Amino acid sequence: MTPVRFDHLYRMTDQLGLFEHALRTEPRPEHGYCLDDAARGLVVVCREPDPSPELRLLGMRYLDFTVAAIQPDGACHNRMDAGGAWTDTAGLGDWWGRALWGLGVAAAHAPTQEMRGCALRGFRTATARRSPYLRSMVFAALGAGELLLSIPADPSARLLLLDFLAEINREFEFDREAGGDSRSGWEWPWPRLTYGNASIAEALLLAGMALPDERAVADGLRLLEFLIRTETSGGHLSVTPVGGRGPAEAALPSGRRPAFDQQPIEVAAIADACARAFELTGETRWRDGVRLAWAWFLGDNDSATVMVDPSTGAGFDGLERHGRNLNQGAESTLAALSTAQHARRLEEF
Repeated sequence: MTPVRFDHLYRMTDQLGLFEHALRTEPRPEHGYCLDDAARGLVVVCREPDPSPELRLLGMRYLDFTVAAIQPDGACHNRMDAGGAWTDTAGLGDWWGRALWGLGVAAAHAPTQEMRGCALRGFRTATARRSPYLRSMVFAALGAGELLLSIPADPSARLLLLDFLAEINREFEFDREAGGDSRSGWEWPWPRLTYGNASIAEALLLAGMALPDERAVADGLRLLEFLIRTETSGGHLSVTPVGGRGPAEAALPSGRRPAFDQQPIEVAAIADACARAFELTGETRWRDGVRLAWAWFLGDNDSATVMVDPSTGAGFDGLERHGRNLNQGAESTLAALSTAQHARRLEEF
């Protein structure tokens, strides 16, 4: 059975929230907290089928942090210092989208009715706004889709999904009219892969399931198929590094790619999308995609380096050419835990 251990997550969490950074195994309070990680933590806790009382308490802290970040107009703060003061101006960046992702999942799947009600209220406040940034809308759509599957009549989730599809369909219509670069094998609607790539595919799948919308499902599966093909090398995942990847780099042998620094969060997004595609289609290739993602954490990657401590659940902060970043921050730990959750759930199939 795939281990899912929360020891390091407990270590990284205090009364206010989830510390963003760690120096190896030790949290770094001087760097404070961020909404991005609290929202990710909320997703992970709410995915657990039978969370312990201690894990539920962590979920409540992440939920409280997320709701507190939302302003009355729907914009969100992202950064808080160790003393509990917000240090930024509320906005609509990726953190706004991730807040909606966490709140949507919590409103649908949190372990208590109190948490579900609190998350739903926060979700509806934040959906008063729309972000001008595509990735922010992608993350928000993940929460809206999860919520709409659970509460099909929820108007805030439905409207957000429709707005997300309207925005992304403009990109796809341009791609269809231009014919894309399919003849060269580059079927991505944008000139480069950057970050959160698989989340785009999952958001399309989820919107297609929840609304429903057959074209969104077809587009999501097409993008995910391209990503798996492009980000697999030598039988293992070789995900887009921090510097991005375009058609030229993708065509090179894996050893000559600018493949590092690879981020665990990109692997987790692939696991999320493949788990969603398996849920939708039942096709074994998507279950195998989840297994590839978990195998990446176990060392089947470009550096043959283990990226998770199975005894604590901690994830390492980046895959490097000759090893790994030894720091065990919140983002990487949550990426490892999320991927392990999917792998554990799909072991029975």
